[in-house]
Parts: sequence; structure tokens; C-alpha cells
Amino acid sequence: MKNIVVIGAGTMGNGIAHTFAQTGFNVNLVDVSTEALEKGLKTITANLDRIIAKGNLTEEQKAATLSNISTFTQLEDAAKNAELIVEAATENLDLKLKIFKQMDELAPENCILATNTSSISITKIASVTKRPEKVIGMHFMNPVPVMKLVEIIKGYSTSKATFDEISEMSKTLGKVPVEVNDYPGFVANRILMPMINEAIETLYNGVAGVEEIDTVMKLGMAHPMGPLQLADFIGLDVCLAILNVMHGGFKNPKYAPNPLLVNMVTAGKLGVKSGEGFYDYSESRKAEKVSRVFLK
Repeated sequence: MKNIVVIGAGTMGNGIAHTFAQTGFNVNLVDVSTEALEKGLKTITANLDRIIAKGNLTEEQKAATLSNISTFTQLEDAAKNAELIVEAATENLDLKLKIFKQMDELAPENCILATNTSSISITKIASVTKRPEKVIGMHFMNPVPVMKLVEIIKGYSTSKATFDEISEMSKTLGKVPVEVNDYPGFVANRILMPMINEAIETLYNGVAGVEEIDTVMKLGMAHPMGPLQLADFIGLDVCLAILNVMHGGFKNPKYAPNPLLVNMVTAGKLGVKSGEGFYDYSESRKAEKVSRVFLK
């Protein structure tokens, strides 16, 4: 397997494309706009330069990685010779179902269809295809080129052959694959998102401020990043979407997103990607407390 298609040039998509390309795979990166593709390639280039600066990559390897990536705005053109397609679009069920219908129609019969979803049912996604045995979850962690974990999620009909092939491919990428069953949030987000939501609840109730909450978790629990800073890094809109999936799937109030999170997303304060979330990332990009207006 050498020909990979990645759908979505955003944070996760360009990271996945980068990782495959740096490992020697041919990658077709697909997005709806040339602007998104250009931004994705710019991010990949900057990340490669960062690796070079650390002495872990040569200029020749950077050039080879970039030469392994081709960009497309039409999936039909990108998928002709695909052996694996990895969807990394927004965490929205309707959008993913639409994309998977297209993937199923356009990809060769032997092509495996994977999704980078962090919470949505693989079985549900596979149900809109004619090859459910070849549909699987590959939940990479952000930043993809750095983080070792890949949750490999089997849907109800995912075949052992598909699972084994994707698990071995993940090892080829230098990742550690972990087998996970198909339940809302899988393992990573089923544990992580309630913690982030509880940190937001703690802020919402006025127990402590943003930096104080994060400091307690970093110094007291040895977390490398506080939960509120991590939420900014993930994207508050993504956190909200995952919590909504788990709340809907389990019908349990403990997964209900805090009103502060809902209001911040509604106001467009999405974290690092928008320049402001629980911290201010504008211009100096130094962490500052977000305005108390969100607590009113």
C-alpha cells in the first residue's frame, strides 16, 4: 500500500498528510478550496523546518516529503488509484456521512476507507457504504507528526484483515496502534472530554481562574498542559462537538457541555485557531486570561 488520500487540509488533515509523506507514501491531499490547501502545505513546510532545526531531518528529506504530496480540490481526481483514504473533515456526522458516500462511490473496490473521527460511530459511518468491512477509524492525536498514539476503532462489520492492515501501517508510520471498540468518544475522548468539561465547570462556578486551574493540574497532577489550555489547543468547537456526540450517545447528563463552553463557541472564541479562547493568542501569542465577560 503506497497511495494514500487525505481529505481535509486543516490541522489534523495536514498533520496526517505530513506523517504519511515523510514516511515515503504518495499522498493526495484534498480540500474544497485552493486556499485551504495552500495553508495546509505552508503548515507542513513550517513543521518540517522545525524538525530540521532540531537536527532530526535534512533538507533533502524535507524536499522528498513535500514532493510526495499532491493537492486536489476534486475527490474524483484524487481517489483514482487510492489504496487508503483517510477522512479528516470537521467533526460533524452529516458531513462525514456525505463524504463517505462519495468515497465509496469514487474509490477502487480494494480501497480501505478510514476516518479520523474522535467520537462518531464507525458503524454509523460505515452504514452508508457498500464496503462496511473496509471502513475503520484511525484517530490520530494532535500534533500528528509528534504524537505516537493512534486509536484504531473497529466498526461492527470491520474485518480482521482491514484491522490488521491498518494496525501494521500505523507501526510503519512510527505510531503505536491501540485497538478500541466502537462506543461514543472511544477511549481518549471518553476520559479526556469530561475532565475538560469539569475544568470549565470549575471556572464557570468561580472556584478558581483559568491559570490557577491549569496550574493545579500541571503541578499537582503532572499534566504537561492544563485542561483549559489543552481545550484551546484542540479547539473549543471540537470539544463541544465531541461532548454533544457523547451526550447524545450515552444519554447521560455528565457529558452535557457546560454553558460557558457553548457560549464561547457561539461567540467565535475557539482557542488557538481563532486567536482567543480561555487564553489570548493574538499577536504576541502569549497566554493571557480571557475576558471575564464570558462569565457574566
